[in-house]
Amino acid sequence: MELSVIIVSYNVKHFLEQCLLSVFNALDGIEAEVIVVDNASGDGSCEMVRERFKPVKLIENTTNVGFSRANNQAITKAAGEFILLLNPDTVVQEDTFAMCLSFMRNHPDAGGLTVKMIDGKGKFLPESKRGFPSPVTAFFKIFGFASLFPRSKTFARYYLGHLDKNSTHEIEVLPGAFMFLRAKTLREVGLLDEQFFMYGEDIDLSYRILKGGYKNYYYPECQIIHYKGESTKKGSLNYVLVFYRAMILFTRKHINSRGAGLLVGIINLAIYFRAFLSLLHRLAKRLWLPLLDLALIIAGVVLLVPWWEQQRFQMQHVYPREYAGFLLSLYVAVWMLSLWLGGAYDKPRKVHAPSRSIAVGTVAILVIYSVLPAGMRFSRAIILITGAWSLATTQLVRYLMVWISPSSFATSLAAKRIAVLGNSNEVERVSKILNLTGISHKLVASLTPDKLTGDNGYLNHERLAELVRVNGVNEIIFCTQGISMGAIVDAMLYLSPQGISYKIATHEGSSIIGSNSVEDQGELYTLDFKALGSPSVKRAKRLFDLFSAAAVIITWPVNVFFIRKPFRVMVEALSVLVGLKTWVGYGAASPEALSALPKIKPSVFPYIPVKYREKNSTRELNLYYARNYSVSLDLQILIRNLYRGING
Repeated sequence: MELSVIIVSYNVKHFLEQCLLSVFNALDGIEAEVIVVDNASGDGSCEMVRERFKPVKLIENTTNVGFSRANNQAITKAAGEFILLLNPDTVVQEDTFAMCLSFMRNHPDAGGLTVKMIDGKGKFLPESKRGFPSPVTAFFKIFGFASLFPRSKTFARYYLGHLDKNSTHEIEVLPGAFMFLRAKTLREVGLLDEQFFMYGEDIDLSYRILKGGYKNYYYPECQIIHYKGESTKKGSLNYVLVFYRAMILFTRKHINSRGAGLLVGIINLAIYFRAFLSLLHRLAKRLWLPLLDLALIIAGVVLLVPWWEQQRFQMQHVYPREYAGFLLSLYVAVWMLSLWLGGAYDKPRKVHAPSRSIAVGTVAILVIYSVLPAGMRFSRAIILITGAWSLATTQLVRYLMVWISPSSFATSLAAKRIAVLGNSNEVERVSKILNLTGISHKLVASLTPDKLTGDNGYLNHERLAELVRVNGVNEIIFCTQGISMGAIVDAMLYLSPQGISYKIATHEGSSIIGSNSVEDQGELYTLDFKALGSPSVKRAKRLFDLFSAAAVIITWPVNVFFIRKPFRVMVEALSVLVGLKTWVGYGAASPEALSALPKIKPSVFPYIPVKYREKNSTRELNLYYARNYSVSLDLQILIRNLYRGING
């Protein structure tokens, strides 16, 4: 057997589906096997593989054993002369494997090779070619010198920035996303080191390949898409900790004690430094818009109250300050609460959310005003004037944000202008997925591949660029039926300077997949959506918990005679009230199974209806709850269970 393709997957069902489709297209005419190792995914990945890809040899782990161990499980069973370790969030061209096999046979000194990787916008990924993390190299990488001098042989050695990305080179590190290895080499130097749970195992293996007398090659004649970032986010604190701990492990294993001590010190310093930056970044990303709105509303109150006093009474400080300060603060709080409840801070942004929210908040304030004692009702005009100011300024901020970054909004003002390349059936299917998933879009062009395909079978880039320019397209969806993956990758590379987003719709698949950059988690348009993952739904669930917990606590003296375990109920209600628990949630399942679902607090009552308890698995029931969540569903389950008592 020529080739064994090994893919380790964890909760990336739709990406795995697209990856496998491209793999089998590329294996045409090659004697090969495909092995998928699933690390206890809870998203239906295994079911999808068994249903759609029957030739795949599937290894189903009951726990997440990590990347290295999972790959080793498959390697020990692999029969190929060559072994490819491939990430599930990749897409390969039709000739990728044939070209790699030819290169390896023509270069007997090669222990392994990797290829040119691009992200979902057609941008080159610098990790396609890397150097070892020596103390100096690590220092320049960690503290940003590599980014400042990306082509320097000294400062950018981690990504070998001085090497031409379009030429074949000997390199030091093969990226784990695409490691094309000689099985003989693996038998000689050993398998992946299972001490590395995630990250660093590729550096360790690459180092041992070179120490074994072989060479590692970067081969850019082959190009693949790597949606990088689906399983982890590079900016997260968890990524920082796991990645740099892996670097420490590699350092202690392979670098001399003096150099290792220095590098470990640098890396430990980097962990704290990057962790601090990560925390600041997350806080700034979450809070900058609410703080800006708050500042604008307060500014309106501070400026407009004395102005209105001057206009109305020809003097200032007319309104009683002992009440005005408290009431105006209350008004500001109501407006900010209305912005939050109205989804003004949800992602993707809603352009007109501030208008609706401030209007509702103003009405609520007028209602509050009407029930205040006469001595505290000093001016409706202040409420209306400051409310108008708050509405106008917060709305203006959104209009400016739309102008600066339209892609971050989900309204017609910022609707994506999409062109779909595919036959009529595929265009119809893609349009259905877009409509059902609620993606704000405008289908501005749909062309069959033959109208843009040249004699060489590739898309005519000039015609495609003209299509983009004339229609103002900012996203292209390629349908794989009728368009080769090679043609798609080539078109993405050609148009990458224009900053267009790309998606790929696999034939007969239920998803459209893409990723905007190496830093992004990526975008997934799929029919397999989950209602509980929506920010507005999560907010509604939390509000239900708050009000229902408060109601249970207030009525407890009465309900004590009807509830089986009243004291336990009181404890649980307090836990729900402070946010430690939610009334209704998922049934008992492993952390791996729950990781594929929207995150919620531990539940007092799991959603497991009695009539389904034997017919359906806990995984299926949890998935049903996530997809079909509603406040009324929680209310029914709460009422039913409260008067049956809380099970231990």
